[in-house]
Amino acid sequence: MFSLAEKSLYVRALDLWIDSMRPRSRCYVSHGHSDHAREHETIVTSVNSARICRLRFARKGAHSSQTPLLELSHIPQKPACSFEEHAFNEPWEVGDHRLTLFSAGHVLGSAQLLIEGEDGSFVYTGDFKLEDSYTAEPPEVKRCDVVLMECTYGRPQYAFPPRAEVAAQIIAFARETLEAGAVPVFYAYSLGKAQEAIAILGRGNIPVSAHGAVYAISKVYEEAGIELPPYTKYDAEDSDGDYALVWPPSGRGLPKALHGRKTKTAILTGWSMDRSANFRYGVDRGFPLSDHADYPALLRYIELAQPRKVLLNHGWRDFVFRLRKIGVDAEYLEEHPQLSLL
Repeated sequence: MFSLAEKSLYVRALDLWIDSMRPRSRCYVSHGHSDHAREHETIVTSVNSARICRLRFARKGAHSSQTPLLELSHIPQKPACSFEEHAFNEPWEVGDHRLTLFSAGHVLGSAQLLIEGEDGSFVYTGDFKLEDSYTAEPPEVKRCDVVLMECTYGRPQYAFPPRAEVAAQIIAFARETLEAGAVPVFYAYSLGKAQEAIAILGRGNIPVSAHGAVYAISKVYEEAGIELPPYTKYDAEDSDGDYALVWPPSGRGLPKALHGRKTKTAILTGWSMDRSANFRYGVDRGFPLSDHADYPALLRYIELAQPRKVLLNHGWRDFVFRLRKIGVDAEYLEEHPQLSLL
């Protein structure tokens, strides 16, 4: 059912691309992160992922509109995106197949794709996690014959502490930093991780100021019915506020309002389990708050789904051999599998 073509996932039976980085006529987009969501003629996705994509594509278009017209004239114009939106667990038919989206628990709107037909049932997980969070829809697992799953943290050392424990540590770090007269700065992806940080800090009664991109996406979350504690948009003129700052990792330079102020920085990522993480990211502290499944959750997913075959992508290739050792028929998806044996 699943194959690789032109370095992208493809379902030939449906003439459907999956999370392709190249413009396609019809592509399924599992969620709104930029390494999965690109502009296509028709995007098949969940209702909330469509909300996120519309915002991100509009912001991208506004940025590109600043390009001089002379330069734009040499750029091929892409057709406007259209969205084919589907609610979770409301199947639809494509030819002889029935398709269903269900929650991946990764970020708002993140969906897994179930394809059912005469050949069996097939699931593409995309990025997922099994632990509930404050700001993403609760994750689901469905029984299937074949699952194609991401395995970002497919090594045993990546076993995250309970999410409640990590949240308590984040609040304690923020409170101690503020009491010391410094500003706690949390680096978090603007989609997903940042909203989770706002929810955690707000529940700890920590005032929050957010980067403009984080603020804009948080408003989409609220429009989708996700309740977030109070937060403000970062103001460069506000240099006296006592707040925790939620900032995307791509904007690692401290904002203008913090120049001359004492700060303590932290990054929210599962990679903080690595001993060198704080040095690598240049921060004072790392917290293993992840929107991906850790190693035990990857195994738990397979236990719950009970597939006959596990296909892997986007993660450690040696996870294949770890699964085979415990009797799981696993394979890393290759465009030319015969070459992988050489």
